Amino acid sequence: MYVSNHENVLGTSLEFKIISTSEKEVEKAEKAALVEINRLSNIFSAYNSNSEFSKWMKSDLNKPIKVSKELFEMLSLFDDWKQRTNGALNPSVAVATKLWHEAALKRNRPSKAEIRKAISQMMAKHYVLDPSNLTATKLDQIPLVMNSFAKSYIINKACDAALKEGKIENVVVNIGGDLVTKGTDTDLIHATNPLENAENDPPIAKLMVMNRAVATSGNYRRGEQIGKNWYSHIIDPRTAKPVEEIISATVIAQNAVDAGALATAFNVLTLEESRTLAEKSNAAYLIVTKEGKIVKSVNWDEYVVPNKIEEPIDELTKSSYAENQKLWDPKFELAINFKLNAIEDNSHRPYAAIWVENEKRESVRNLALWYRKTNWIPDLRNWYRINGERFKANKDNYASVTGATRNPGSYTVKWDGKDDKGNYVPQGKYTIIIETAKEHGTNEIIRQALELRKAPIKTTNPGNVEVASASFEFGKKK
Repeated sequence: MYVSNHENVLGTSLEFKIISTSEKEVEKAEKAALVEINRLSNIFSAYNSNSEFSKWMKSDLNKPIKVSKELFEMLSLFDDWKQRTNGALNPSVAVATKLWHEAALKRNRPSKAEIRKAISQMMAKHYVLDPSNLTATKLDQIPLVMNSFAKSYIINKACDAALKEGKIENVVVNIGGDLVTKGTDTDLIHATNPLENAENDPPIAKLMVMNRAVATSGNYRRGEQIGKNWYSHIIDPRTAKPVEEIISATVIAQNAVDAGALATAFNVLTLEESRTLAEKSNAAYLIVTKEGKIVKSVNWDEYVVPNKIEEPIDELTKSSYAENQKLWDPKFELAINFKLNAIEDNSHRPYAAIWVENEKRESVRNLALWYRKTNWIPDLRNWYRINGERFKANKDNYASVTGATRNPGSYTVKWDGKDDKGNYVPQGKYTIIIETAKEHGTNEIIRQALELRKAPIKTTNPGNVEVASASFEFGKKK
């Protein structure tokens, strides 16, 4: 298995997992997939003023414009899904998104009049399609976006390009938590818990999927803050208001467009509407409500990897630390937030290791290890010097992750106060280390000393060539 991670692709993170007997064929497949992603982005992007979609949006009203088969297909899909979801999916939701963003800047909710106007604008018909001539005619100047499932559409095409170009057995393309796996192998997927979504938090479910698409949509990573209230970035076009009842929906479907469309729609629809729509689409789902209730389709468990039953242990009595030492309070945790720099012409995510050392500079806990090829791990020189002899490549390290779309390069890792053996450590002074390395490239390290007892702490680090910034927040679990 070959794993490759990129940042700042379609405004988020990208991961390839490719199985092949030839590294050369893997490189061919990855290159073909990247070319296809870039090609389709240049068609659909609303942020690129030179994309085909952006140019069509600037075209004259009531004038038929010849468009590519891809753009025609995407516009047709929106018409289809708008009808299938009774208006829950609508490309003109950009009207309401802009309204709430501007309201957040002013620190006030939109007025009732502004809400009514937005609904009226979104409910109108915005374009007419002519399949015989492959033309699209704009009917108004209302802004549109392809976000709801354009990403899933692109992921599917990228998978096809990789399989066509390279002699590979299986490929997984994961963009921002939405993924497609195609080929002869199953893929282990961790579904992010929306209530605990750090990189090393336990997933809400572990899935085993083959030749399927998986998508997750939720409100826990993006939205608007107005006063004391947080509002989801997912908006119901029928009410022009952010959704509240659902905080996350993960969908497994036979094709990428269905998975992406359903995941978004399930944040908007009622649970009963979602159940009916999933049955018609032969999809499985897991929905988390704002109260934390988990709602699963009857076929969801077909994909779930059962949890291993472990004998409970009393961690404090198993601890090797002295009895007179005050141990870490289990109510506390340390959150490590960091953002990777966007480096021009180099979108590959660096190898990274994050670990904790005590005052004697002994390794206490490994929190994260990101790598692509095991033979390059020694480039993480400091981490490898300490952990190299006991390191073993673990397939769990390569588990795909499905979660709400993240901002590119932004990550959170938590420390629960336990050492590598599962025992709580004593309160005191520790150093958090973030080491990054790139093949034939840089080796950078951040060392942040912290005194972790029972007083909340929040501090920042200016970062380095690879890490734009890092913050460390110690306090009671939220």
